[in-house]
Amino acid sequence: MLRYPGGAGSGNGKLNGQIFISLLNPGIGLLFAVAFFLLWLNHRERYVAYAAGAYVATAAAFLIQDLSPVLPMELQRLPANFGFLLTGMLFAAAIIKRYALPIPWRAMTITVAVSMTVFSWFLLVQPSIAARIYSVSLGAGVIALMIVRALWPLDRPYVIDKVLFWVATLSALNLIIRPIVILSLGGGFNDYVGFQQSVYWTTVQFSQAMVSIMAAISLMVAVALDMLGDLRRQVDDDDLSGLLNRRGFEAAAGAALRRCADAGRPAALLIADLDNFKKVNDTHGHAVGDAIIAAFGAHARATGPGDMIAGRVGGEEFAMLLPGAGIEAARQLAEAVRTGLASACGDQIPPTLTPTTCIGITANVPGASLSLLMRQADEALYAAKRSGRNCVRTFTPKPVLLATA
Repeated sequence: MLRYPGGAGSGNGKLNGQIFISLLNPGIGLLFAVAFFLLWLNHRERYVAYAAGAYVATAAAFLIQDLSPVLPMELQRLPANFGFLLTGMLFAAAIIKRYALPIPWRAMTITVAVSMTVFSWFLLVQPSIAARIYSVSLGAGVIALMIVRALWPLDRPYVIDKVLFWVATLSALNLIIRPIVILSLGGGFNDYVGFQQSVYWTTVQFSQAMVSIMAAISLMVAVALDMLGDLRRQVDDDDLSGLLNRRGFEAAAGAALRRCADAGRPAALLIADLDNFKKVNDTHGHAVGDAIIAAFGAHARATGPGDMIAGRVGGEEFAMLLPGAGIEAARQLAEAVRTGLASACGDQIPPTLTPTTCIGITANVPGASLSLLMRQADEALYAAKRSGRNCVRTFTPKPVLLATA
C-alpha cells in the first residue's frame, strides 16, 4: 500500500533545487508500471494488471501535483489527489484479487467519493491545507484497512503472504496516524510555499519512494511465486484426468506421508485400475477411453476429502492418499469411487458400455515409505483383479513362518 501527500505540491509550479525530489516518485511509479506490465504479458492474471495500473496512477498523480501548470483555484489538485486515491484502490484490488477474494469496489468507491467531496470543500469553499491532507490520507488509510480486513481470516503459510499482510497493515496505520502526529506537532500551513518546506512534505516525498519500492517488490515476489507455481502445476499435473501425474503425486504424497509420520497420524493409500481398458480403447476408440479417464478423475476429486492427494500414475491407473485416514475410511471411499464410476461417466460414453474399476487399499505403519505402500496397494489391486474385477481388496500381510527346531 502506498502513501499519499493529500494536498501537497509545488505551489506555484516552480522547478528549483527540488527537481530531483519532484521526479523521484513519478520515475519510480513509471518504472514499476512498466515492470508489472511486462509481468502481465507473461502471467495474464488480472491482479498483475491492477498493480500496473496502480503505479501508472501514482506516477500521473505526482506529475500533476508537482509539475503541472498551476490552474485557477489550484484545481490541478483535484485530479492529482484523485490519482492518489485511485492508486490505493488499484493496489488494494491487486492484493485482494491475488487471493481470489471479492474486491470491495463499492466500498472503495464510496470512500473515494467521500474523501474527494471533503477535499473539494476545503479546497474551494473553506480553504485548509491541513484538512485536505486529513481527507485524502484518511481515505487512503480506510482503503488500506479493507486489504487488512480481507486478508485477516486467511491462513498465511508462506512468508510472502505475511509480508503482503503487514505491508497493508503498516500502510493503513501510517496513513491514518502520520498526518495527525506530524501536523499536530508542526501546526498548520498558510500557503503551499510553507508546506513545501515543511517536515511533513519532506517525510511524504521520501517515504513515498521507500514504500513504493517495498510494496512493488513484495507484490513482484508474489507474482514470481505464482508463476513458479503455474510452471510446477504444468510439470506435475495430468491434463486429461485433472489429477496429478506420477511425478507430482509421488512428491506431494511423499511429503504428506512424512508429515503424518511426524505427527503420529495414520494414512491410507488406494490404487485403482480401470478394468479391461485396452479392450475399451480397441472397441470404442481412444476418445471414449479418454472420456472415462477424465470422468474418473472428476469423480475421485468430488468423492474424496479435501486433503486427499490423487494422481494418475499410469495409463489407466490412479492413486489416492488419504492423510489421517484409517483402513475403514479408505474402504468406504474406494467403494464410493467404484460404485459411482459408471454414473460419473454419464452420456460421455456409449450406453452399452459400463466401465468398472478394481481398487487395492492399504494403511501405513510406523516408518512405512510411499514406495512400500504403493507395493502393498498394488498387491491388493492384483488380488481384486484375480477375484473377477470390479471390486475392492485390502492388503493383508503374509504370515511370518517361524522356524522350528
